[in-house]
Amino acid sequence: MTTDLISALSQRIASEILKQPARTIAADEKLISSGLVDSFSLVDLSLMIEDDYGVQIDDTELNAETFDTLNELAALIQSRQ
Repeated sequence: MTTDLISALSQRIASEILKQPARTIAADEKLISSGLVDSFSLVDLSLMIEDDYGVQIDDTELNAETFDTLNELAALIQSRQ
């Protein structure tokens, strides 16, 4: 399940958030701390995750400490489902 979830997140973020559908995001690639996802896109990303996976993300979690890689996003989603 985790591999499928990470793959789905990678595809969705590349297409919807980065507007680069051909891009592949590695599971451990830094999203926020590398600048790949900026603060404006971070809000869109959190809303997308809430809508797609039915989880609640607190505003205080929108940072590089808890939300920086696909591995961390997948773990957060799985812990809330």
